[in-house]
Amino acid sequence: MSADAITVITPIFEHAIAAHRRFAERGLPGVAAAAQSIAQAFSAGCKVLAFGNGGSAGDAEHLVAELVGRFEIERRPLPAMALTCDSSTLTSLANDYGYVKVFARQIEALGNPGDVAFGISTSGRSENIEAALIAAKARGLVTIALTGRDGGRMGRDADIHVNVAEQSTARIQEVHRTIMHAICALIDRSQADRPV
Repeated sequence: MSADAITVITPIFEHAIAAHRRFAERGLPGVAAAAQSIAQAFSAGCKVLAFGNGGSAGDAEHLVAELVGRFEIERRPLPAMALTCDSSTLTSLANDYGYVKVFARQIEALGNPGDVAFGISTSGRSENIEAALIAAKARGLVTIALTGRDGGRMGRDADIHVNVAEQSTARIQEVHRTIMHAICALIDRSQADRPV
């Protein structure tokens, strides 16, 4: 690898570290609150419905994989679904109702009071994520918004707002992944004394 390549990529790591530090200075109470709400939902027999667009869709699926499978300890599988995985449902809803409704309609079908709606948007301005959180709140779900930039209306309207106040989408996504791992670590801890 050339020295020039190292010069190009070194700032990426430096900026990612700095973004994590900035978030850790003020954002950890929100992470703890999100994990506590999810753990309480699981204790009550409820589930998590996670959703996002693009890279945030991948993050929603990653979170669900850690919950249904396992994170760092062996524990019971936890009820969670990513609303991004069923291509037939997504495309039929987009075709029949418009893309803004692709997650809201699923929330209306699958969400029950006490469940957690976990919406992810690096901008906080994704109309379909916002519509899903509004639908979730109307049905009595706990709403968690994981956002970037200023969080937008999503953040203002959610029960719990976890915001990474960065401008770079890449840096926001990197911190989002760490946040989700921290949530999973706290949920693992809440499940440690339960039978596998």
